[in-house]
Formats: sequence, C-alpha cells, structure tokens
Amino acid sequence: MEAKKVFPGVYRIEGKIATKSLAPGTTVYGELTRKIGGDEYRFWDQRRSKLGAALVKGLRTMPIIPGSKVLYLGAASGTTASHVSDIVGENGVVYCVEFSARAMRDLIAVCEKRENMVPILADVRMPEAYECDVPKVDVVYEDVADREQARILLENAAKFLPAGRLAAIAIKARCVSAAANPKQVYSQVLSQLHPVFEIVEKIDLAPFEMDHLFAVLRKK
Repeated sequence: MEAKKVFPGVYRIEGKIATKSLAPGTTVYGELTRKIGGDEYRFWDQRRSKLGAALVKGLRTMPIIPGSKVLYLGAASGTTASHVSDIVGENGVVYCVEFSARAMRDLIAVCEKRENMVPILADVRMPEAYECDVPKVDVVYEDVADREQARILLENAAKFLPAGRLAAIAIKARCVSAAANPKQVYSQVLSQLHPVFEIVEKIDLAPFEMDHLFAVLRKK
C-alpha cells in the first residue's frame, strides 16, 4: 500500500483520496485512517465535503497548496476545513469563519488540535466584522447556504484577496432559488462574479451533492 500524490498535500490510497494528518491519532468526523511509512493519512469522504467531491470528480486546478493562507467562509464543524489544514501544513493557516454557535463549539475542538486553524465566530455577510483578524490571503473558499453567495464572495475578496489569487465556491442552486433551474442559477451566480473573477474551472458535484456546482476562480 502506498500514498500516490494527486496534488501537493493530496494523495490517493487504495483508490480513495486522502490527506496526511497534521494531528495524528485524532479524527474529525469519524473518517478512516491509514499509517504508511510512519505517516498517518486521513481518507476524505466526498459525500461530506464539496471540495472532496470536486477532487473525486476530476478537479484539475487545486486552489489550496502547502503554505497557503486560506479564508474559509462557512467552516461549519470543520470537516473540510480540517483537510484544508492538512494540506496547507505548518507553514499555512486556515481562517475559519462560522456563524453558528453550535457548529463553532465543534470547530473550536478541531482547532485546538491544529495550530494552523483559527476559529472566527462571525457572519460571512459582514467581512468588516473580522477584517482586523484576517490578513490578505492566497485563497478565499466559500461554502455557505445563502441566496447571496455571489455578493458574499465579492465582498470578502475585495477585502482579503489580492489580484491574481484564487477563490473557490460551492454554488448551492436551491439556496439561491428553490424554483429556478439549477443551470440557470449557476449561470446567474457566475455572471455576477464575472466582473471581478475569471472562471478557471467548474464541476457539477452530482451524484455526491445534487444541484451543486463547484467553481475555481481567479481574481482579475
């Protein structure tokens, strides 16, 4: 058994994607682990992570690499954010913004075991509330259930993301509009982002996440 590198910080083991654990001996959401050559790897469940689903579906442009500074909007209890933490490693940092106090309790427990994760209890719709806590970053990653997903990304990118850097967004069609055709919603959201972002790649996340589009963008 060996770990084959898919992207820097992302591996394939036994046909499944995984990350090398930054906190060996612990798990975040009951994920399976494997020890190979003295390192511990965590399998990445694509049914519980939009980024994980995008990787399984053949994502070609991985926006997050070792050493990245990432602003994670909608970190929830830390499932995907913990894998991002593994990827960026000790030289990177993940600023985890979450609004739910209940989810924040779980997120803090994850962050306590990972020095590169910073929990921030705040509303992603108001980035001015945490602009003193977050510097300029390499990547803005958004996974929020809000009909104004485009505005949220634009306003956070305006404060924290320099030109030429990457962003990623999981567009949730049913959150933006419960009645509209998902493809129309994707087009609408991407058109709102177009004045500021170039579309690098987009992937429909079915069957892992229905009515979701994952997009990688580059700030102009």
